[in-house]
Amino acid sequence: MRCYVDRAASSIVLNLAEGRGRGTKADQKRFFHMAFGSVRECQAILDISPEPSADAVKLADVVAANVYCLIRSYG
Repeated sequence: MRCYVDRAASSIVLNLAEGRGRGTKADQKRFFHMAFGSVRECQAILDISPEPSADAVKLADVVAANVYCLIRSYG
């Protein structure tokens, strides 16, 4: 399961970075939405994991909230 979480977590970071480098707010927001999808993917992986780390679950929730707020701030 760890490799799946690693891949999805990498996608969060990469989409946030790529979105931030885009020229228009609409383009940035599109990449932030993809990052949010990757956060949800991490959460789903943790949900089906046989022994998910409580710290990992909490961290995923915090990241989800922050990315959501970022998207909302772009209108």
